[in-house]
Amino acid sequence: MTQVMSEIKVVLEDITTVQVDAIVNAANNALAGGGGVDGAIHKAGGPSIMEECKKIVEKEGGCGTGEAVVTTAGHLPAKFVIHTVGPVWKGGEAGEREKLADCYKNSLQLASETGCKTIAFPNISTGVYGFPKEEAARIAVETVVRFVTGNNSFRQVLLVCFDEGNFRLTKKYLNQ
Repeated sequence: MTQVMSEIKVVLEDITTVQVDAIVNAANNALAGGGGVDGAIHKAGGPSIMEECKKIVEKEGGCGTGEAVVTTAGHLPAKFVIHTVGPVWKGGEAGEREKLADCYKNSLQLASETGCKTIAFPNISTGVYGFPKEEAARIAVETVVRFVTGNNSFRQVLLVCFDEGNFRLTKKYLNQ
């Protein structure tokens, strides 16, 4: 049996337009929608995403930092949205790096369990949550590479950057 290697690509795009099985949303603990990527995904996907988020909150009380939950993708060109809650940067002494890595690992694990073969990630926690972009890019790339190495779950993992700065940093770490 031949081993299929996952393709990992960095792209400069709007995550709400990429055609994949699962789009990862940088959500908040209450899964309440918000600004940035979260707001864009909810707006483009329509109300069915929020309806499912409300059901998850009613049942589970929300989503913890570093954890991941899955909903429909509504009107997005994907089957699922995987919501993960990134850490707020507090100077690096509050477990932020580990929690950010958990976002990627738990999202990949959930996507694999859901049967997804393609997944797209935004730059988690680099906006209003204030995570240093360079460090976030390194953690994203290292965690994704570690997860997919020797794991046949995914054909393609996209690291979708909305701005040129995150794109350059993420590409730098992927090319190392």
